[in-house]
Amino acid sequence: MADSNKLAPQQKAQVQKTAEKASKKAEKAPKKEKHKKMRTYQQRQDRNGYAFMAPWIIGFAIFTLFPFVMTIFLSFNAVQSTAWGYQFDFIGVDNYINAFVGNEEFLPALLGYLRMIVPYTFIVVVLAFIIAYLLCKINVGKGILRTIYFLPVIIMSGPVMSQLLTVQGAGDEISAQMNAAVETTNAYSNIFIMQIIDSYSKPLANALAGIFDQLSVILWFTGIPIVLFINGLQKINPSIYEAAKIDSANAWQIMWKITIPMLKGVGLIITVFTVIQLGMYDSINPMYELIEEKTGDLSSGLGFAATYAWIYSIIALALIGIVFLLFKDRKPKDIKARQKQEKKLKKLEKIQKKRLKAQKRHQAKEAKLYGR
Repeated sequence: MADSNKLAPQQKAQVQKTAEKASKKAEKAPKKEKHKKMRTYQQRQDRNGYAFMAPWIIGFAIFTLFPFVMTIFLSFNAVQSTAWGYQFDFIGVDNYINAFVGNEEFLPALLGYLRMIVPYTFIVVVLAFIIAYLLCKINVGKGILRTIYFLPVIIMSGPVMSQLLTVQGAGDEISAQMNAAVETTNAYSNIFIMQIIDSYSKPLANALAGIFDQLSVILWFTGIPIVLFINGLQKINPSIYEAAKIDSANAWQIMWKITIPMLKGVGLIITVFTVIQLGMYDSINPMYELIEEKTGDLSSGLGFAATYAWIYSIIALALIGIVFLLFKDRKPKDIKARQKQEKKLKKLEKIQKKRLKAQKRHQAKEAKLYGR
């Protein structure tokens, strides 16, 4: 009996422990089940997302990734078409050297592309902003005018645009346009502003004359930028303009201090889009025309076409990088000065910490040598 009485408390304690463990397991079980349910739900969502993107992923792998890798391979080879297929001879970087040395086609086309892309991009972005700003201020016939300005985007998506460019004379090479720039300038010699610009800088007058000659073509590329600018202008809070007017700011100050800074992100997207869009038409881009011509040359053109495409892609990426730098947010001078002071203070703190550590080490050595 005494033994049974002694064991009873121990058994009770064990029963309590087992009961506590069972209750803890029972509490953990729903959490695990919830976690499993959440995991399976997340997995199902991921699967649905990947299934939705599967056509794009497959298309990208077949039509973009494979040609991307293949152009790298072709740019380092001399490609010839034979009766048994294409013959590849590895020649290293000779195609890249030949593109710049002793080539009468590539450099003129590259310079023509650079002469075209810089002024065209600037004018497309500026015109799109002006038209979008005016369309936001107009109250009567706003929808009709927006439709008219966006209509060229629909036409431009097909072969009609290339036909229009050819009819308007935009299919001529850029080099021929530059040679005839003096004649185009003479066509605008009666304009007083053009006379002033011509007396100041003839190359600038020639460039402006060429732009005026192609102004109708440039307007075709402003459709999507206008829509994006309108979207950005509509997102600006009107209370900001009201507060600026209360502070006696005029329309010009509101434009430069509020509207343009708040449209910086939209302007970046539009500029990058315009650089890419203008480069996709061989009628105005001699580089694109040269790449198409070399791609169709089956005897020895595929290697050169791949090389030209890679050089052109690198230059286009460099231009996009310059655009990012131009639209980069610049910090005010007071913030820059404050950050410089903070950096100097951090350096001084590090130097002081190093000195304190050196003093502690020196004191510890002295304590070992001479004792405390």
